[in-house]
Amino acid sequence: MASSNTVLMRLVASAYSIAQKAGMIVRRVIAEGDLGIVEKTCATDLQTKADRLAQMSICSSLARKFPKLTIIGEEDLPSEEVDQELIEDSQWEEILKQPCPSQYSAIKEEDLVVWVDPLDGTKEYTEGLLDNVTVLIGIAYEGKAIAGVINQPYYNYENNEKQQLREHRNEAKAGPDAVLGRTIWGVLGLGAFGFQLKEVPAGKHIITTTRSHSNKLVTDCVAAMNPDAVLRVGGAGNKIIQLIEGKASAYVFASPGCKKWDTCAPEVILHAVGGKLTDIHGNVLQYHKDT
Repeated sequence: MASSNTVLMRLVASAYSIAQKAGMIVRRVIAEGDLGIVEKTCATDLQTKADRLAQMSICSSLARKFPKLTIIGEEDLPSEEVDQELIEDSQWEEILKQPCPSQYSAIKEEDLVVWVDPLDGTKEYTEGLLDNVTVLIGIAYEGKAIAGVINQPYYNYENNEKQQLREHRNEAKAGPDAVLGRTIWGVLGLGAFGFQLKEVPAGKHIITTTRSHSNKLVTDCVAAMNPDAVLRVGGAGNKIIQLIEGKASAYVFASPGCKKWDTCAPEVILHAVGGKLTDIHGNVLQYHKDT
């Protein structure tokens, strides 16, 4: 069946363009200088103006085009009219040219659940570690993550720990001829696209783990794996990208804290290239709307 006639591929094509729009919003908020930071549950659980605007953009854009979807976003936002400039109506045509895996060709809108993290790595975003940030849109069917889109607003961004945010100034800088930002997408049974798959150097065992949410259990579990090196970075989406690009062998976070919107989209990308994401007991994650 032509993908342009299937709900799933039309949804993925829309999610791609919508994620790009959200990435632009994330960059714009930094450029304007007022992050509008709010503490949710603690000092490491933050929400910014970018989180709020990006979620409004993503959820409203998806709901207008696919009104029967179940859409679950991270941020608990009040119902309000969304500014038209936040709405993205386009679809990424290259995705519509791809065949829909036969097992998903008859899926209906109402069968799908979309998990949205409008800004994964918020704490790092507030600290100027912008290359840790991703926008995540995951699509689940019958409790299983089957398609996902990850936008990196600051891919190609030259960043380090010492850089700080400066008010009223956009610090995003790319190298010569480099395009700022990229979007990765995948569908189980079709593949994952938008990046170069790489392996960790032979003989190296590198663990990536949390930068902002560590505790003794997390530290002990990482140490028990006797890694050659440990990377501590922000964002679940960012850490999964480290795996597929050969910067790390495994992502270990032995603690409560990850939510479905953190893992749905990244899980698809990882599984599409032969990786695996489970809970601490090795069980697959479930993405039903009432999970």
